[in-house]
Amino acid sequence: MQSAPPTGAMSASTAPPPSSGAEEKPKAGAAAGYFTDSLGFMAMDSNVPGLSSVILQKLNMKSLEEYRSAVEGNSLATNFGIRTYMEMFQKMEDTYKFCVQCKKIPSLLPEQRGMRRCKSSECSRENWPIHKKFCRKLKLAAIDRLVEWLIFTGDIPFPTAPWTKTISNIKSWDDWFSMQENLEVKLDQIMAGRYMGILWSNCGKPKPENPEIRESIKRLTTDFFTRPVTIGFAINAFRADPFSAPITVHVVGASHIETLNIRATDYDELAKMFPGNQGLEVVMVGPEVVNGPVMRPPLTAFGPRGKVYLSGYKALYHIFWETLVESQRAARPDLVVGFHPGFHASQGLTEGWLPTLLLLRDYDIPCLFTVYSEQELKYSLQILAELETKVIGSGPFPFASQKPEQVQSDPNKPPVSSNAYFLLFKGATWQDAETDMGELDLEDHA
Repeated sequence: MQSAPPTGAMSASTAPPPSSGAEEKPKAGAAAGYFTDSLGFMAMDSNVPGLSSVILQKLNMKSLEEYRSAVEGNSLATNFGIRTYMEMFQKMEDTYKFCVQCKKIPSLLPEQRGMRRCKSSECSRENWPIHKKFCRKLKLAAIDRLVEWLIFTGDIPFPTAPWTKTISNIKSWDDWFSMQENLEVKLDQIMAGRYMGILWSNCGKPKPENPEIRESIKRLTTDFFTRPVTIGFAINAFRADPFSAPITVHVVGASHIETLNIRATDYDELAKMFPGNQGLEVVMVGPEVVNGPVMRPPLTAFGPRGKVYLSGYKALYHIFWETLVESQRAARPDLVVGFHPGFHASQGLTEGWLPTLLLLRDYDIPCLFTVYSEQELKYSLQILAELETKVIGSGPFPFASQKPEQVQSDPNKPPVSSNAYFLLFKGATWQDAETDMGELDLEDHA
């Protein structure tokens, strides 16, 4: 039950190679309900009629229900009928072939071209003044969309070591990259890897210059690490001490976006942020959590020191709380994080989130939520104000993903980035909260 940028339902990072049985990763808009994909497809069709049918066709599926079953790992089919690498990349790119000006899908275009505008000079002329504003970023998004497959193959991210500086002294991704030893050698190894060769031999696109691909690898590295680093930022901001006691973090509103194809080691960077920690537990909670390696019980006792223990629970958060936390079958969180919760997006989502937001407020739990845009931040702050929740801080997030994501059904909109803005809140405005701005470690990242 979270929002996502309305980007393509087929993603290179999760599109299966011909020999694998992995599921595709949906990227759909917020839905007025517990499942984000159905209204996500509706949002696509409202802008480009028939686009959702194109996506389902490329996945060899007949219905949204079949799509959801595959996302949740319940489908018996493997590979979505994809037989070759070339076919995999071609099908993904086919979902981006439509005229952004007249909204025609490939079957209605005079030529099924890769351009975002059809061949008519009128469409091209009318669209160019808008398109040129985002042309460079859309080019980067197109490169990243292909190179992202190397996350699925395991080439990205490159191996990292325990942080040699505290997070208070790492103020940006530039600082983080400067901390990586032998960075250029690690990038060279990815560039020379087998799957990089397979990618550009089969994607049907001209291979960019090597510096462009290296920058894409770096952007995708930030996209992979932005979630664990966000949690570390929250731990530091609220001055939780992972060196004196274990820390439990609940990721509320988790969905297929966080849990599809997730590995138990994907948040290890969080442990490396705090070398010598007493144990870090991250529990993914949400009705769209996908069955997989992290679908295991949360801890009731201390986890392994110096490591991150990932677990998942498929339910709304207030139900998880009543079922496991109150019965002491799961640890009460030291803080709660929400990645793009989307409760601002519609009345239905706001109502669905209401029990969770009130629970977090009334139990005085430190929370950090992220959003995609300044407008989403504004609406989210308004809702929290109406609920008399004490907002402690907000603004642009220094560890936002640097990967631009195209709004799939409308390239005329500016690309967005994951975790672009953050907001911190704790307790109610009428409470004498123990934490105030003076006690938060935010100034170093201002």
